[in-house]
Amino acid sequence: FEEPEAPGSRSFFTEIIASISDIKFAKDGRYILSRDYMTLKLWDINMDSGPVATFQVHEYLRPKLCDLYENDSIFDKFECCLSGDGLRVATGSYSNLFRVFGCAPGSTEATTLEASKNPMRRQVQTPSRPSRPLSSITRAVRRGTETPGVDANGNSFDFTTKLLHLAWHPTENSIACAAANSLYMYYA
Repeated sequence: FEEPEAPGSRSFFTEIIASISDIKFAKDGRYILSRDYMTLKLWDINMDSGPVATFQVHEYLRPKLCDLYENDSIFDKFECCLSGDGLRVATGSYSNLFRVFGCAPGSTEATTLEASKNPMRRQVQTPSRPSRPLSSITRAVRRGTETPGVDANGNSFDFTTKLLHLAWHPTENSIACAAANSLYMYYA
């Protein structure tokens, strides 16, 4: 399985950011979720021509790739997970944030939460409109993060705090996240 590279898009960082840091099979065995530095990709094992869905996780970092390379952050290995019912995927990010995306056909769900004792402090919900295509979600997410190092709520990103590990419970709608020396549980 390989996604063809867009002509003219190759740079010094292309191979680094395209390297897969984690993969998971869906419970039904038909789908594989992969995580590279910039995206989550959902693959159907019956279709090797490309992913069936791509979720932008760190697109706002593209202009900062030189800085991330210099401080070795570009080599961070973020994990991914799928919900037991296969309707959502999740992955970690910087500032102890994690992203949850709906992957059911037509879903526009894209939520960012912080792993903290007060998770409502920096929750960012991307407004969902049923008729909006997935490509416009990434524009909406980027629109809120155009200021380098600042999220949609105006909070600075902290590249020293990162949420690398998370796991979705196999039968319940709960996620365990590890940030630094703490374990956080989220139940929806």
